[in-house]
Amino acid sequence: MAFPSSSTTTFCFQCEDSSNSVTSRNGWRLRSGKFAQLCHRCASVYEYGRFCVTFHSSDDGWRDCESCGKLIHCGCIVSFNSYLLLDFGGIMCMECSKKNFILARNRCLSHETPVPTEESQLDATQTVVEPQYRPRVTESKLQKISIKYPLLYTDCGRVVTPLFQKSLSASDADLALSRLVIPKKCAEAYFPPLSGPHKIPINILDTDGKEWNFHFRFWPNSRSKMYVLEGLRDYMVSKKWQAGDVVTFYRIEPGQKLVMGLRNTSAGSSTS
Repeated sequence: MAFPSSSTTTFCFQCEDSSNSVTSRNGWRLRSGKFAQLCHRCASVYEYGRFCVTFHSSDDGWRDCESCGKLIHCGCIVSFNSYLLLDFGGIMCMECSKKNFILARNRCLSHETPVPTEESQLDATQTVVEPQYRPRVTESKLQKISIKYPLLYTDCGRVVTPLFQKSLSASDADLALSRLVIPKKCAEAYFPPLSGPHKIPINILDTDGKEWNFHFRFWPNSRSKMYVLEGLRDYMVSKKWQAGDVVTFYRIEPGQKLVMGLRNTSAGSSTS
């Protein structure tokens, strides 16, 4: 990232020092329309995208990106251009916003719809789920599930199919919210269809065979929908889940019963 430099020495906007730089460098744009003048040290931190992390770490206003979980210092003029406010109340970092735009553009540019084959139908999770949500579940893990809960498997002709996984963001792990944001394509592919924004009850098994009662809904906005699984407080407490853990969804065939497993990454243990 390159910024134009001024030709005069001035006090640094951040550290108020001018002794460690021959010329100041432009930082972020102020409300007056001018740029904040920074010394070489502070400007380098800003240009590497570490300004708020370095100087504002103890300040209020930090929120996590709804897509990747990255922390953003919202309400700060330094990071004003680094995120977007979403209509349903969350934020998305500019990197995720650009990725989503590219994915949407590529879908619009693609005019050919592949004819489903038997192989593609069997590998539906690879064609529906975006790369970051594709389940990384080995056969050995599936066998562990089958041993822990045999009714999921071949004793009565049933098979478990991994559908998708998601790394929990800080907001996903917030007990006050007690909800999990479900990726849009995954929600529309694997969850019951919704005719409106009202919530519907949904029963989901855990990998120990216990059935949990949740609610499934979406929050509409002008461009898209945000799908959420609500009423997870008891499940969250029971599984001791927290930000960074990985939740994986499976489907039992026949019957299309949903199963939700959790891998506690911080504890090094796995229930998925």
